[in-house]
Amino acid sequence: MRAADQYHVGLVVEDLDGALEELGRWPGHEWGPEVDVEQPVRLPDGDATVRFRFRYSCTEPRIEVVEARPGTVWTPSGAGVHHLGFWSDDVDADGSALVGAGYAFEAAGIGEDGGSPWSFHRHPSGLRIELVSRAMEPLMSALWSTP
Repeated sequence: MRAADQYHVGLVVEDLDGALEELGRWPGHEWGPEVDVEQPVRLPDGDATVRFRFRYSCTEPRIEVVEARPGTVWTPSGAGVHHLGFWSDDVDADGSALVGAGYAFEAAGIGEDGGSPWSFHRHPSGLRIELVSRAMEPLMSALWSTP
C-alpha cells in the first residue's frame, strides 16, 4: 500500500440525499449513479448481509458518500471523514499487514471465491483504511462517470 494508491475519501452520513445536495451546492461536486445493494460481509463477530446505499463524486478529489447503517462500522464519524480508500493488489495480504501494524479488522466483503474484494481496518488513533481490490477498478470507475 502506497500513498499513490489512495483514490477516495469516504464520508458516512445520516441523510445521503441531503449531503449530496450540500456537497453539490457549495463546492460543486457532481455525482455518479447511485448504488443501492445488499452485500454479504464478514464482521469480527460473524457474517451478515448489509444494505449499502452510496454515490461517488465524478469530480476530484474523489469522495464516496455512504448512507449510515446503525449497528455497523458504517456510522458517521465525529471528525467527518470516515475512511481513506486505497487500491490493493491483494486485499487479504494487505489487511493482514494492517492488522500486524496495530489496525483492528472491522469488516470485509465476501467475494464469490471466498476472498475479500474490500476490507476496513481501524487504527487506535481513529484512522480507518478501506482496501479495495485493484481488480475492481474498471467496475468502480463507472461509479464516477460523468452523469
